[in-house]
Parts: sequence; structure tokens; C-alpha cells
Amino acid sequence: MDARMFGLETPLMAALQHLLDVPDGDAGAGGDKAGAAAGGPTRTYVRDARAMAATPADVKELPGAYSFVVDMPGLGTGDIKVQVEDERVLVISGERRREEKEDAKYLRMERRMGKFMRKFVLPDNANMDKISAVCKDGVLTVTVEKLPPPEPKKPKTIEVKVA
Repeated sequence: MDARMFGLETPLMAALQHLLDVPDGDAGAGGDKAGAAAGGPTRTYVRDARAMAATPADVKELPGAYSFVVDMPGLGTGDIKVQVEDERVLVISGERRREEKEDAKYLRMERRMGKFMRKFVLPDNANMDKISAVCKDGVLTVTVEKLPPPEPKKPKTIEVKVA
């Protein structure tokens, strides 16, 4: 499907469309280094780009915190990982696995299976020590509290001595 059909001709959409159109066998077929040496994206890069494009999230700024909301239907706490990388990058990742039963076969499979991931660069006023994650009714909410604003500097008064 071409992004131009929907009037989405931005460079970002073109790059995402290109990444989604690369078949698994073409993205570094000889391994990650072979794909990078040929000038194309590596298999890891393509996999991560697909996972990020397929994981929608809502980001809200509240008076005292930032809130990241991601739908995770059918996933347990063992399937979801929330981490902070490079001191300021919040990473939400995991994997949804297919349920295999011997006496049943799929007639149609529309729900997305496989790895998912989202990365968010946190602002400077995010308190990295106060991050919490709660998954309730299939919705993951990661809350990052804000640091209190710095107090304004008061002018320093210097006493003048008479000699």
C-alpha cells in the first residue's frame, strides 16, 4: 500500500513505509553485519522499527507526572518489560505469543503476535527514581513523576563596610 494514496507524503511516513515493506529475508540476510555493510538496514533495526510502528501509545502530561498508556490485552506481567536506558529513555517492550493447542487450528488470525516495543525520551524534569508501572484490564500505565521546579535564586546581599 502506498502512503501517497492517503495524502501522507511526509519524509517520516516514506521512511516508515520503506521499513515496513522490507521482507525479512532482504534485511541483512547474511546477518546484521552483512545488511549494514551493504548499506541497507540491519535485521534488528527493521524488527525494532516494525515493533515500534505497531505499538500505539498515549502520552499525557499531568500536573505532577507524565503518564504513558499502552494497550496490552491478554498479556501478563511476565510478558511485559519496562526499563530505563541511557538514563533518559523509557523502553516498554515484550512479546505476545500464539496459543498452541493440538486439537484446534486457526481459521483466521487477525490479532498481532510477536514482539512489541516503544521508546520515549523523558524530559529533563522527569524524576528517574519515581517510576511506576501498573497493568489493569489489559492497559499498561507507566507513570513518571516530575521533579519539583527549582527555587528561584535570590539575590545575594553584600554588606558594605565603611573604612
